[in-house]
Amino acid sequence: MENSQINKRLAIIPLAQTVLFPESKSEIKLDKKTADAVRQQIVNDDNFAIGSTIKENKPDAKLTEERIHTIGTLLKILSHQPISGGYRFIVKVMGRVEISEIVLQDNLLFGHHKPLFDIMDIDEANAKKMLDYMKEVTFEIGKNLPGSDPYIKTIRNIQSIQQFLAYLMPFMNISLQEKQSVLEINSLKERGIKFMDILIQQREAVKLQLEMAQKFSEESNKNYRKTFLREQLKAIQNELNEDGDPESKSKNYRETIENSKMPDEVKTAAFEELDKLEAQGPSSHESPIIQNYLDLLIALPWKSDNSKEIDIKKARSVLNDQHYGLDKVKDRILQHLAVMKLKKEQQGSILLLVGPPGTGKTSLGKSIAEALDRKYVRISLGGVRDEAEIRGHRRTYIGALPGRIIQGMKKAGEKNPVFVLDEVDKLVSAFHGDPASALLEVLDPEQNNSFTDHYMAVPYDLSDVFFVATANSTRSIPAPLLDRMEVIQFSGYTSNEKFFIGKDHLIPSVLEEHGLDSTQIQIDDEALKTIIDQYTQEAGVRGLKKQLTSTARVVSEKVVSSSVELPYHVSEDKLDEILGNTIVRHDVAQADNPPGVATGLAWTHVGGEILFVESMFMPGTGQLTLTGQLGDVMKESAKISLSLIRSRLAFNLPSFDFAKKDLHIHVPSGAMPKDGPSAGVALFTSIASLAMGRKIDPKLAMTGEITLRGSVLPIGGIKEKALAAHRAGIKRVILPMENERDLKDIPEDVKQQISFLFVETIEDLIKEVFSIELPKQEIVMMTPKVENGFANNTK
Repeated sequence: MENSQINKRLAIIPLAQTVLFPESKSEIKLDKKTADAVRQQIVNDDNFAIGSTIKENKPDAKLTEERIHTIGTLLKILSHQPISGGYRFIVKVMGRVEISEIVLQDNLLFGHHKPLFDIMDIDEANAKKMLDYMKEVTFEIGKNLPGSDPYIKTIRNIQSIQQFLAYLMPFMNISLQEKQSVLEINSLKERGIKFMDILIQQREAVKLQLEMAQKFSEESNKNYRKTFLREQLKAIQNELNEDGDPESKSKNYRETIENSKMPDEVKTAAFEELDKLEAQGPSSHESPIIQNYLDLLIALPWKSDNSKEIDIKKARSVLNDQHYGLDKVKDRILQHLAVMKLKKEQQGSILLLVGPPGTGKTSLGKSIAEALDRKYVRISLGGVRDEAEIRGHRRTYIGALPGRIIQGMKKAGEKNPVFVLDEVDKLVSAFHGDPASALLEVLDPEQNNSFTDHYMAVPYDLSDVFFVATANSTRSIPAPLLDRMEVIQFSGYTSNEKFFIGKDHLIPSVLEEHGLDSTQIQIDDEALKTIIDQYTQEAGVRGLKKQLTSTARVVSEKVVSSSVELPYHVSEDKLDEILGNTIVRHDVAQADNPPGVATGLAWTHVGGEILFVESMFMPGTGQLTLTGQLGDVMKESAKISLSLIRSRLAFNLPSFDFAKKDLHIHVPSGAMPKDGPSAGVALFTSIASLAMGRKIDPKLAMTGEITLRGSVLPIGGIKEKALAAHRAGIKRVILPMENERDLKDIPEDVKQQISFLFVETIEDLIKEVFSIELPKQEIVMMTPKVENGFANNTK
């Protein structure tokens, strides 16, 4: 026993349903409230505490000093970790103690203690004989118990009575009071004799059980066993209110259906199935199928509860508390709820939340359910390729089940839940049918009041359900399905928004998941900003949460090993040690790019990205080579760009012979397919830079499509592309003139750090990029001049 802990005031861990003995290791599970108090105290006491068994384990009884035994054990806390609903402690029992001066403080008992040493009133030889006898009795018990061989091997190696008691006592089928009485015996001899009595009782009990089992296995007892089992089955059925009498069962079904709120059409179908069940009898193989069908109809909610008034202020508060930013998205949802409140029913449109991963689409559906005080149901449609997953299987098939929609309604238990259809863009068409087409009836406000599941074969009204679908992109969603939903676009978060999301939402959530709190770890603001800027590059915050989780794991190990002073401050200079090297390159906006390198902006389903275009001339015959897995649209843009260069800039480059040079255009990350209508401006600028031998400002990015006439056309995804430029440190962005109206969607902090330039033609583009304004007569296109109805090809 540790001398430093003698007579020291320690926390008392109340033990329910167990008594711990010295020279053993054990596992203790505590609820979170008690565990948090113990964890704070044991750190101050070098991980020591007192274990004491509760006299009467009453769950609702308040813990007081009178409810625990004054004889307990000194515990050394070896480790602890969070589990569902609390914590698990691994402890080593150091010795017996007597507890005094017990007080209750902050829902935790404390007390002084003094060690209780064993009275060694038996010599070594007799102690060995007593131990050998204990082992002999234990081996007799083990012979009759299958699977006891590993325990027998351990017992053979035990060398003392104390160790023997500590190892076997948890397996003894005796009361807690008896175990406590053994712990309180000071004499080693008396304690050994008491334990031998317990072992002998256990041996006799095992023998008796084996004899009884043998008798029941004999032929003469078969009738008795059958009678006994029938009585047991009858008692269980009565307890569950499932009387085996078919007539009683049918009567219960008939009463339940009659008193249910099913529509008359559904009741008629239910009674028809019930008539079949009564006619066939319980022995028919179709009886379980019919019973499952009737159970489903009875369990489904058929009437709406419109007593819950929609509270717009509460809804706004819930959405603002749980989601930072997304102001336009939340406004649109509140407008939807306001219409529902005025109409006193579900408003017609179905919401489709579209945006990059990690932007809060699914969690927003859960927040809507909380704001409306409704049940929340979610199904994932990613990879679903069978139409029956939506509409269900016909009952003629073996193992038929209702579709996910009806199963979700049964799970909700109410007619108007918030139903989230996750990853609706990842449905797959296969030979099993098209699940996207099956969703048309579910999500059409004009049809879903009579949705028919193949398993049910009767209409079910889904018009009161608040459907919220989520997707990363609308490209793969069939047009008829997309037409039935109202699209709400989610954009990526700015660094400033990520900072507040991380500080107010992610950090508290991650600390709770890892059993930490602010008294153990504190993440500095500058460290959080560095994690956002240098360890993540994404539109959402999923990657940010992963990095915070990694940080929490590292700090958890330091806290458990007591190797640092608490609270542990995660500062910017410690991130290399905790998270390793940075994974985000920010040199894209500071590199000294050679001529021919342009920075473009691209839109992807996971947000905006930086796109580099590299061009190079080489001796040849005027051939064009394109690499980087470019799609047809980008290939056409590259050919148009080359034609524009030759028609608009050839006069300024009299010594440059395009016919004797091959052009190679490459877009890095060749393993990634690339296509889209917004790379024309970057392709043109890259070729122009190479032809004129002029560098492009690396802090300048651009996006837009071009035509053969030299016009710059508008494109989409402006907000996502602007956020990507902001993450990469871009200072100027060139956009088509018609996209100037889209600046209102860009956050103010981004607009303050980036200058947006607008162009209508490639002449404007050349002026903004190279500060060159070509005279109009030098950029006239070489087009035939018509005189007297004939073409004249002179200049």
